[in-house]
Amino acid sequence: MASKKLKIWLPLLFALVLTAGMYLGFKLRAETSSTVFFTNTQKNELQEVYDLIRSRYVDNLNQDSLNNAVINDVLAHLDPHSVYFPPVDAAGANEELLGNFQGIGVEFSMFSDTVNVLNVIENGPSFKAGIEVGDKIITVNDTISLAGKKIKADDVRKTLRGPGGSQVVVTIIRGTETKKITITRGIIPLPSLDVAYMITPQTGFIRLNKFSETTYKEFMFNLENLQKKGMQKLILDLRGNGGGYMQEAVSIADQFLSDNKLIVYTEGNKAPRADYKSRVEGLFETGKLVVLVDESSASASEILAGALQDWDRATIIGRRTFGKGLVQQPFQLSDGGMLRLTIARYYTPLGRNIQKPYDKGKEQYQSDWIDRLHNGELVKADTSTPKGKAYKTPGGHVVYGGGGITPDIFVPFDTSSQPRPIIDLYLKGTLNNFIYNYYITNKSTFSQFKTPEQFASQFEAGAKEWDALNTFARKDSINLSSIAAKSKTDFMQTIKAQLARQIWRTAGYYEVMNLQDPMVKKALEQ
Repeated sequence: MASKKLKIWLPLLFALVLTAGMYLGFKLRAETSSTVFFTNTQKNELQEVYDLIRSRYVDNLNQDSLNNAVINDVLAHLDPHSVYFPPVDAAGANEELLGNFQGIGVEFSMFSDTVNVLNVIENGPSFKAGIEVGDKIITVNDTISLAGKKIKADDVRKTLRGPGGSQVVVTIIRGTETKKITITRGIIPLPSLDVAYMITPQTGFIRLNKFSETTYKEFMFNLENLQKKGMQKLILDLRGNGGGYMQEAVSIADQFLSDNKLIVYTEGNKAPRADYKSRVEGLFETGKLVVLVDESSASASEILAGALQDWDRATIIGRRTFGKGLVQQPFQLSDGGMLRLTIARYYTPLGRNIQKPYDKGKEQYQSDWIDRLHNGELVKADTSTPKGKAYKTPGGHVVYGGGGITPDIFVPFDTSSQPRPIIDLYLKGTLNNFIYNYYITNKSTFSQFKTPEQFASQFEAGAKEWDALNTFARKDSINLSSIAAKSKTDFMQTIKAQLARQIWRTAGYYEVMNLQDPMVKKALEQ
């Protein structure tokens, strides 16, 4: 009898215990778990409005456009450097900082609705395939026409680029001959170092245009080469360098500072302080060092210049830098997009945060240099000091926070050599077009110069080049007859430097342009 009762009640008792266990387990997990399955799912106002628009709005909407608009509007209420990249732009956003891309290895420009090859990267895919400067690319893979229609430069790039190892067939015109050339795409470097050379028998010159993944490697290779040539002094040019990876700037600073010196630290409301110090025996810890900066030197450039200034290690020459002291971290999104979100501020060794104010909107923040030009700051030394907190370096030098790195020696922006007709040459693309055409027409003359140094010492841009430019400019309704003598003289040096760029790319340009550069001249006096 008892056995029969047990058979009846045992399953029921087991079910009750199991139910109670599940209930208690659920309650316990609800109170302790952080997963989204057990959190409050009540929508806020933003989500409600967004969902209503998507489900009830009278017209059809582009979902991606709506998403982008909402995200960008939210970011607009943050700082100017928190930015969203939709999936289509995310890969390109990282390209510059990666230090390379995959393509065919040419520089081109659109002249008369035709793709003209300006430069061919030495030993790159196009170089190996036989592409030459002056070639005109008219079709790609026999089907895509690049000539005779309004095509954007970005569309040309997308057409010519592709995975390394893939092939592309281009039809080119060279003189009167039409040729088909097959190019095997490869990895194309995007150098962050424009030029490194001995500007005097004892002084080296290095110019960096950004801080990418390859910057430190490029810098070290060239620093060692210059030291082998007897370098005792170094001019490091960071003008126009908008920054990049902080760690690359830290590693370069480490080459100039003795061990265990603070280079920079970062800190934010949700990011604890992180110190970055010098750790290795640097290659150039004691030689004379000068750093050139201007109003467009930003971020990682300011980290490097600020650290060297705080430790009295370098003389900073130029004009007050941009003033970006915010740290961004990239976050990959589930749809392939990317968010660069500001997570901290960075501080120089003395504790300077050099971030300038951004409470007047993103547009004014980005065009701050125009205001500085109008109020005289870029041309008068006594107006260039920010109104931030003053700090003293170990050597007793006073430096400032609150808006960029203020140089030790001020060099004004030259406004006299920029009359309106010359500005129009740049804005209309006339100058680039002229340089290319003049080089192609006189290629045999320029071929006699083997190095930028030889070109700089033996070639002079004179009346012949000026007359040719005048004639060329009139086609774009630009009249150069009113240019004053000094502006004309200065600009002819620019013409010479641009021709050197056409032959030797950026290295040629700076080796020639530095001969008349006021900041470089001031650096050589130190």
